[in-house]
Amino acid sequence: MTLYRLNHATAYDYAEPVVIGTHFMHLLPRSRPGQIIREARLEISPLPDNRRDEIDHFGNFTTSVSLTGAHKQFNVTLSATIEVEQPLPPAHTPRWEAIAAWALHEVEVAEFCLPSDLARPVGEIADYAAVSFRPGRDMLEAVLELNQRIFNEMTYKPGVTNNFTTALQILRTRTGVCQDYAHFMLACLRALGLPGRYVSGYLRTLPPPGQEKRRGADQSHAWIGVWLGPEIGWVDFDPTNNLLVSNEHVTLAWGRDFNDVSPLRGVILGGGRHSLSVGVDLEPVLT
Repeated sequence: MTLYRLNHATAYDYAEPVVIGTHFMHLLPRSRPGQIIREARLEISPLPDNRRDEIDHFGNFTTSVSLTGAHKQFNVTLSATIEVEQPLPPAHTPRWEAIAAWALHEVEVAEFCLPSDLARPVGEIADYAAVSFRPGRDMLEAVLELNQRIFNEMTYKPGVTNNFTTALQILRTRTGVCQDYAHFMLACLRALGLPGRYVSGYLRTLPPPGQEKRRGADQSHAWIGVWLGPEIGWVDFDPTNNLLVSNEHVTLAWGRDFNDVSPLRGVILGGGRHSLSVGVDLEPVLT
């Protein structure tokens, strides 16, 4: 078990006063098997006129705020203490074809087999995925190979994609960041009728002793969850770092793709040009 202290600070600075601002956030982490939220606090400045904390369709925590007083800064800070102890999947799992058939009859799983805007399966993506998913192959074995192929065959390069880049574009350029790796892997799974969900969260800032720093640390990170059947359930994979997710990751939210779990989005009146700074620290607590 690893106990983490998480701090995520987002700051907007505006050239001109913002007269009205409305913001929607996925910034409070959720509990899940292998993850317990000991405490979490979301501080917002200026103090909003209205704030609503709710739970969305996927069970994620959401926060909606509105501000009507003129302001030139908007700050959101998450502080949390989280316990992580991810169980490992069994060494052998059912055939992938069996899992695809079972998923259609599981209400909370079936929707993750369907296309989404950023992870839409097409023929070229199905051909790529089929290399790993040979007939009758063990599901876990096939997913681990796909995870490694994407890691090996893509180039991690910030600044060349955006929040609208699709899985097909990634297949053709083979370049992007964690969000793009995740969308491409999801589209591969869905092309074969397999359930996959987009997971947003955080990666340990400093790796365990003797290991290289992970791609995507010091910022929000993204990976995927794969359903391995009714007995095993969901298991997470990080194609950006070629990892079977264990105790280095903290889950924030999940959905069909990034659009379902964007950390912070909104509409403002005024403001002019603005600058954005984001800082993330996920550090183990010495106990």
